[in-house]
Amino acid sequence: MNKTRLEAFSDGVIAIIITIMVLELKVPHGAEWKDLAQLGPVFLSYVLSFANVGIYWNNHHHLLHAAKKVNGRILWANLHLLFWLSLMPFTTAWMGENHFAALPTAVYALDLLVCAVAYTLLQFEIIRLHGNESVLASAIGSDRKGKISLAAYVLSIPIALLGYPLMAGALMIAVAAMWFIPDQRIENTLTHE
Repeated sequence: MNKTRLEAFSDGVIAIIITIMVLELKVPHGAEWKDLAQLGPVFLSYVLSFANVGIYWNNHHHLLHAAKKVNGRILWANLHLLFWLSLMPFTTAWMGENHFAALPTAVYALDLLVCAVAYTLLQFEIIRLHGNESVLASAIGSDRKGKISLAAYVLSIPIALLGYPLMAGALMIAVAAMWFIPDQRIENTLTHE
């Protein structure tokens, strides 16, 4: 099957996710700096989520660029990823509105974890279809970056629940920083092909 509909649908869903997140930023009811400052946690959670959704969009683009075709398993794996990404506006808003409290931060970390698992499954299905000698399989290799990300998200959940949500947040920011530049492994491999 051709991959263009999958790419177009994914782009549309991701655009809607970002739009929903920005709509959660409510205008303050005052005209003073202190009124604006009260939105600080909501704005910070939005920035983190915008970066994460943007990272997924960039890397999803690279991932699908390495794919020549798709099948039903890939379509479902992609929907699985989009489902968890679609929860990002909710977990973002809950964390921001509650000023990075322990449980909302842990739930946000859980959402990031299941997004990462879903992305890994999508990657696996594309490699499965194209083979272990494919461009994508070659580019991903042992996927050390992916494994580090999963481990960091797994650790951030209990860290947040134990009362250290800022430390959990620092772990999540570190993962985002690691992925901020689109996956160079895929780009470099495609350039050399």
